[in-house]
Amino acid sequence: MGQVRLGINLEFVRHCDKSFEWGVEKAAQIGYEYVEPMVHWGRELLSEAGYFHSVSMLDDPYRITRACQKAGVKVSGLSSHCPLCKPEISCEYLKQAVRFAAECGAPVVNTDEGPKPAWTTEAEDHVLMRYVLKEAAALAEARGVVIGLEPHQQYSKTPAGLDKIHALVQSPAIGINFDTGNSYLGGQDPYVWLEHVLGRLVHLHAKDITVQQSDAERGKVTGTPVGCACGEGVIDWAKTIAMCKRCRRDIVFSVECGTVEQAQKSYDFLKKLL
Repeated sequence: MGQVRLGINLEFVRHCDKSFEWGVEKAAQIGYEYVEPMVHWGRELLSEAGYFHSVSMLDDPYRITRACQKAGVKVSGLSSHCPLCKPEISCEYLKQAVRFAAECGAPVVNTDEGPKPAWTTEAEDHVLMRYVLKEAAALAEARGVVIGLEPHQQYSKTPAGLDKIHALVQSPAIGINFDTGNSYLGGQDPYVWLEHVLGRLVHLHAKDITVQQSDAERGKVTGTPVGCACGEGVIDWAKTIAMCKRCRRDIVFSVECGTVEQAQKSYDFLKKLL
């Protein structure tokens, strides 16, 4: 049986205008054992100036390793979302994320199908996604990295839709990064869905949704960037934890919230349940 560990997606410092290293140190100060860095392709001003937490995959992957070792935390995975339906963007991006993850010690790279091209059919989109996942899985298998497919966009908003994407390529390097908040906002029962993917689960985005957001958006959207503090929304965390403890592997709950205060509240709440 697996263990549930506490981690946090570095989106929680997005509005602090601070660097990746600052975000890692803050996560460690709160008490998190794991962090989930976000990576990007190329260069951009805010990250280079130290005002944004994302890490360029043109940097040395050991930048992540060194920051985590200094703070005493580990990497649960990389937030490497790219539109799988657009191979001109996602194919080389996801392959580079796999290489980067292998070198910095991240066991999982998380992604979803992303916004689709305006002109393609559903059948064409699945061919395009298969191409990208086939290419990326070949690199991931050789490096012991797993690709975590997340419910977040037009096709993965239902269990059947996520299953169809997962089945495009038969590979041990492709699993599920379940998102509690996205599945709920998409109009699904998150616990029924989690039970369905439990045998394929490799990572979990611990995202709670306020009653107000639920009333305004449930069934109308496919997901949301971040949620509220865990324990202040609609998700039953005791039930979610109990389910994930039945996994064959350890599962990191990577909290997705929008502020440092919410990160602290989420840690305090989930730590008591664990």
